[in-house]
Amino acid sequence: QVQLVESGGGLVQPGGSLRLSCAASGSIFSINTMGWYRQAPGKEREFIAVITSGGTTTYLESVKGRFTISRDNAKNTVQLQMNNLKPEDTAVYYCNYKRTLLGSYEYWGQGTRVTVSS
Repeated sequence: QVQLVESGGGLVQPGGSLRLSCAASGSIFSINTMGWYRQAPGKEREFIAVITSGGTTTYLESVKGRFTISRDNAKNTVQLQMNNLKPEDTAVYYCNYKRTLLGSYEYWGQGTRVTVSS
């Protein structure tokens, strides 16, 4: 069992920045991927970024150059630095943990809301 808790959401003006954080606890397997997804009202949840335990990253094309995902394996945390935010970035952001080696497990956080508005 893995618990994920997101933090760092809030209200920001277009062009501003926010840094989201996700703390994982519980039965954490060292080889895993952690990522961020978001869901806007009336829209499907979409992938934003993922990072492996080895540090390999993948991003949604529309956030490349603006968002940066990182992790601290010692602290079992993952961050999402969001710069040059746009109104279309408004959504609830969810942290995801996935383990596929020696099993198949996936967990989600409760989400943190990001609102980009002037």
